[in-house]
Amino acid sequence: MNQTTFAIIGTGIIGERIIQQLLANSNCKIVSVFDENIQRLKEMKDKYQLPSAYSLDELYETKPDWVYIGTPPNSHASLAVRAANQGCFVLSEKPLAHDVESGELMVESAKKTNVLTAMHFPLMYSSAIQTLMNEVANCSLGKIIRVELHTYFPHWPRKWQQNPWIGSRTQGGFIREVFPHYFQIMYRLFGKFSFLAHQTIYPADPELCEIGSTAIGQTDSGIPIVINGLSGMGQQETLLFKIFGTKKVMTIKNWSELWVSEIDQPETRVELNEQPKTLWDACHDAKNGREGSLVSFEEGLIVQRWIDELLI
Repeated sequence: MNQTTFAIIGTGIIGERIIQQLLANSNCKIVSVFDENIQRLKEMKDKYQLPSAYSLDELYETKPDWVYIGTPPNSHASLAVRAANQGCFVLSEKPLAHDVESGELMVESAKKTNVLTAMHFPLMYSSAIQTLMNEVANCSLGKIIRVELHTYFPHWPRKWQQNPWIGSRTQGGFIREVFPHYFQIMYRLFGKFSFLAHQTIYPADPELCEIGSTAIGQTDSGIPIVINGLSGMGQQETLLFKIFGTKKVMTIKNWSELWVSEIDQPETRVELNEQPKTLWDACHDAKNGREGSLVSFEEGLIVQRWIDELLI
């Protein structure tokens, strides 16, 4: 079988999810796993019976097709440049990098070495998003008159995502961790957009990430957008991505639920039966010269610019 091979750099919570997904895909094979945390690396090796590397040199000796970078944002650029120089395709966790300047280095390195690149934006490959995108493309919502994103986190970091950096002002926060998923979808649906005004609120402790962010703007075609993020409030975690049309309004609730409403009618949940191709299928297709529907570093850099703007 012509499997696509992957090397994993970073085995945190998301990295372990990646491992599980790759092991479940018959087209993919993990040839090496590396983490600076030797105890965590040994845990993953023993739990999943994986080939492990104790240095990046050892990892690249396995000659993977793709290298997945699942480390904190400030290390993405250096790791991506090295992977590209090794001739490997590069898949980066979001956000693309620590900042726009680092992201530009990643884009230029990939261009120079002519390697494929991809971003870990799994939301785009979900049934809910694919159905929503098709409905928008088919104009079934009517004229689009507004796009809104609302994210409410009673805990940040989230209880399941505790690590040393996810709550830091230099690398963490929901603007970096959550907003990119939806900004990328907005870009695919409506092209570029710009912020007309925004306010991001930080706590008194200069080490901690934002606790609130609000922005208004519009797409280049003139569709108004509203962005709203808040943490530390007294309610259940809720994420709402809403597209308002003159005929219908469609909402993605909490990542995977698709809801629709029509004029004077109650909102109903859309049954999702089809399973679209996964990111890993897309990586496999792209490696074999087929259209893979990947989100490139160039697209990741576009999203990075919006992230950096909100963090000011």
